[in-house]
Amino acid sequence: MELQDLNIVVIGAGIGGLAAGALLARKGAMVTVLEAQDYPGGCAATFSRNGYCFDAGATIGCGFHAGAPMDTLGKELGITWPIVPERVAWQYRHRARLLDLQPNRLDILERFPHSAPFWAEQNALAKLLWHFSEGGLSWPVKGAGDLLRLARKGIAGFFGTLHLLPFARKTAHEWLASHGLHTDPDFVRFIDAQLLISVQTTSHHANAINAAIALDLPVTGAYHVKGGIGTVSRMLAGSIEENGGAVLYRNQVIRIDSVRRQVFGVETSDGSALAADYVLANLTHDSLAQFVEAEDEPASEKKEGPLWSAFTLYLGMEPAIFSALPSCHVQIIGGNGDLAEGNSIFVSVSSPDEPDRAPAGLCAVTISTHTRPEPWFEAKKRGESAYSELKDVYTERVLDVLSEQFPDARNVIRSITAATPVTWERYTGRNQGCVGGYPQTSLFKVRGPLTRFDNLFLVGDSIFPGQSLPGVVTGARRTIELLLQRTKKVGPQQQ
Repeated sequence: MELQDLNIVVIGAGIGGLAAGALLARKGAMVTVLEAQDYPGGCAATFSRNGYCFDAGATIGCGFHAGAPMDTLGKELGITWPIVPERVAWQYRHRARLLDLQPNRLDILERFPHSAPFWAEQNALAKLLWHFSEGGLSWPVKGAGDLLRLARKGIAGFFGTLHLLPFARKTAHEWLASHGLHTDPDFVRFIDAQLLISVQTTSHHANAINAAIALDLPVTGAYHVKGGIGTVSRMLAGSIEENGGAVLYRNQVIRIDSVRRQVFGVETSDGSALAADYVLANLTHDSLAQFVEAEDEPASEKKEGPLWSAFTLYLGMEPAIFSALPSCHVQIIGGNGDLAEGNSIFVSVSSPDEPDRAPAGLCAVTISTHTRPEPWFEAKKRGESAYSELKDVYTERVLDVLSEQFPDARNVIRSITAATPVTWERYTGRNQGCVGGYPQTSLFKVRGPLTRFDNLFLVGDSIFPGQSLPGVVTGARRTIELLLQRTKKVGPQQQ
């Protein structure tokens, strides 16, 4: 069947689904995106509340450098992204230690001069990985065609491929040990803090190759997206509509209709039903069970370890306390050096160049920290009092860490809203509110877009290569690749 004859329904207007939908619409497919909220973006949305425009979860623009996934996507769709390069990606703070994460890594090398060989190796690995990701990445492998595509890239970069292979089964901690850096607690803490926000785990568990690309963000460059990170999703939604598709808001999918290995449509909460030749779902594998029967997948694709959710504060603040920051973003590790459950926070402040994102004289601030979802849902079951008490405890914990570096912080807060895993489940439809993707511990136990249905695929940060704008866009290209393979195998009489 020709792509122009296909009716494709996308569940959820997250970046992954919108990117896939926009590329397919550009190729002529009829694309309909169904979004439960009244604005696009999912975890990378920008929403309005009480005169503020807050970035919901993701706050840093990345992957826009020349040849990178967002740059390529924009050129393919005819989109000029409204971005401005950040001189400093973010600032890292732990007690009296301040490090500016710049493309030249100057601050890091001055503080940790013995780490120079490690960063030289990381830079070489990252360049190879960016090359391999160009045009998408056929991983995890699902047949001879994928092997052939990988082989072509491998042959083209033969010596680089040989260099990558030893890292495929290494942890990031083993990689640090090979440079004698594993015994430096300050350096390991710094690396772990970066990995936790980018690959959802720390160096003892993170795969070395995943770590190499994750640590490259400050080098390739962070970008300020004008209007907030949600501008990206709004422009992708606009591209879908310009190419004959539709993005329908306040349309919550409650069921995916199927027979044996085929889905044939979706149902929404208002009683509507849409037929579909193919369905792309911005869902985690666990969340998919809410819409269809539970997945029965090979053990080799099962995720390892527990998933994280987030506790997020949205603050209206007076901006003067942040005026000395070299960036709109700062990562703060609390005094005791722990990294989880409120002691490691990531703070993003709206730019003074965009006064329309906050009432006059104020700024919009998003602060996020990792948290396990189970205690939140247990508290919710005990009642609103227990849930509110836990929310208050976490709010104070996060503000304590913020105040370590910005002592006057509490005095300049003018509004405050908290989001918990319970909030994230309701907002995103993800089971247990798990956001940020899976812990990237292995290249060989990752999940791809395929499900047990021939014409139902997943997109988003729960499939390889995981979170971040370039990550979910690379995953979206993989979804399209597999979908197009299916269309060639299935004739019109079988649709």
